[in-house]
Amino acid sequence: MQTRVLGRTGREVGVVGLGCWQLGGDWGTVADDTALSVLEAAVDSGVTFLDTADVYGDGRSERAVGAFLASRPDVADRVTVATKMGRRADPHVAGAYTYDAFCRWTDRSRENLRTDTLDLVQLHCPPTEVFHTDEVFDALDRLVEDGRTAAYGVSVETVDEALAAIARPHVASVQIILNVFRRKPLEQVLPAAAEAGVGIIARVPLASGLLSGKYDADTQFAPDDHRAYNRHGEAFDVGETFSGVPYDVGVAAAREVAALTPSGMTTAQLALRWIVQQPGVSVVIPGARTPVQARANADAARFDDLSDETLTALERVYDDSIREHVHTRW
Repeated sequence: MQTRVLGRTGREVGVVGLGCWQLGGDWGTVADDTALSVLEAAVDSGVTFLDTADVYGDGRSERAVGAFLASRPDVADRVTVATKMGRRADPHVAGAYTYDAFCRWTDRSRENLRTDTLDLVQLHCPPTEVFHTDEVFDALDRLVEDGRTAAYGVSVETVDEALAAIARPHVASVQIILNVFRRKPLEQVLPAAAEAGVGIIARVPLASGLLSGKYDADTQFAPDDHRAYNRHGEAFDVGETFSGVPYDVGVAAAREVAALTPSGMTTAQLALRWIVQQPGVSVVIPGARTPVQARANADAARFDDLSDETLTALERVYDDSIREHVHTRW
């Protein structure tokens, strides 16, 4: 698999990683043995970057990653694990982002992941005020000095938050929603990150599965799946579910994207390939609920770049159907 340097971490990672939210919860139930099989399939397919968080299944995702790496010392040294912190704060306000809280949260994550030093810890979509609070970033610097984490980054909801984070001198990476249906980061965020040497982790790459091309108006999701309970932002930012695109609009647009898929690729691989070839992207982190999905996602790294004709047609789908719903919101 092609590799790139993940910003200021200095670490080389495969361009397709694995998002581990599904292994913790909020996407329907994934059994423990299935979670381990997904991790094994991904890593054995060349994936070297795993992204998780302390709140995914209340630590279940982190524990699955930690157990897998403990069982596979042959791959542990070449896998970079990124986790996130901050969403355990209750209430979730900027004042909760303190050094003491960071120590508690990272101690828990280090235990879950079975490591003394985290590879990368990211603020997990914090309140916007956090990005403009010097004390927060001073506390993050202390975490690095303490050896609790080797580097830190941020996961953001908006372009403005990303730009504020990139301006911070020790932020190693920015995680942001980027996909065929969420293109705004291409305008300023990716160029600014490249200039600053900050890594870009592209999340929600398949628009919560819309860009797999497999859903229709009658598709039903389990009650414990955020695609059922967060369609209007009831639990967290609506942009995290179907990229903020109204479901019926997304289904119709996804059919147009599917019609553009070159022979030999799946629609999901087309969507992942589009992200991989965007200048400035370090790694894309599709999730997977089965080993088959994990292997297919990793295979997206092995295709040639999409043609200019396909790129133009995908942009037209965005402009005609999607832009009005998302471009000014995030």
